[in-house]
Amino acid sequence: MKLPIAFLTALTLLLSLGWASCEKESKRDYLAEADCSNIDPIANTYTFAVKNILDNTCALSGCHDAATKSNGNDFSTYATAKVAFQTQDVLCAINHGEGCEPMPKGGTKLPTLTLNVLACWAKNGYPE
Repeated sequence: MKLPIAFLTALTLLLSLGWASCEKESKRDYLAEADCSNIDPIANTYTFAVKNILDNTCALSGCHDAATKSNGNDFSTYATAKVAFQTQDVLCAINHGEGCEPMPKGGTKLPTLTLNVLACWAKNGYPE
């Protein structure tokens, strides 16, 4: 009788470990992964770098502009862009990360340098 109990205990342990390994991986840390080595933190502000990127790729009519606010995100001003980056998975979306809707919608992934500019802006505290 002892052998079946030991066997059942071992089997239960193995199944538990198997389920634990199937759990969803934790989200990537895009801020930690950002390569800021070639980005001047003094120039990488909303006004001088980020606004132009957002205006030309995100805050377009019908997308994330002040009128449309697709998915509740408005990238047309510093204040609203900052809130969106702080509270939404914006970095995941623009990096086409797993579990996030890829942005720009229907478009190709932004260039690596552009992604780093945005991530480094966030990493450096969203300077205006």
